[in-house]
Amino acid sequence: MVSDVTRMCEFSPENTGCEWIKGSTGPSVGARFRGTNANGKKQWKSDATVVVAEPGKSFAFVVKAGPISIARWEYRIDAIDDSQCRVTETWTDQRNALATFISGRVSGVADRASHNRAGMETTLERLAAAAEKTSA
Repeated sequence: MVSDVTRMCEFSPENTGCEWIKGSTGPSVGARFRGTNANGKKQWKSDATVVVAEPGKSFAFVVKAGPISIARWEYRIDAIDDSQCRVTETWTDQRNALATFISGRVSGVADRASHNRAGMETTLERLAAAAEKTSA
């Protein structure tokens, strides 16, 4: 579910949509996609490249603004038993000082770490609810 980036807007409180770009059609290393995000009246787009795509285990991508690194996002899936798993979402801030300054103005988020922590909790709750509904 997490590697189908076109569904990310179902789970993330900040993402409003994603689409595969540059000839990419699905989650494989090197595939590219564009995400559209919003925070209140602020809206922005970002391009990402898949760096890990191990079905049922891990999915990760990096976000850049041109040549400037912004973040790395990863979803790790660990089996608990035959019918349950644990999903861990990780965000690694890769912005330099200028990108941090600019992104705060673009997104309206001054404290990106706290904002993302709250968003990740919501994302994982929504993901779990969707997975439980699908398996029911």
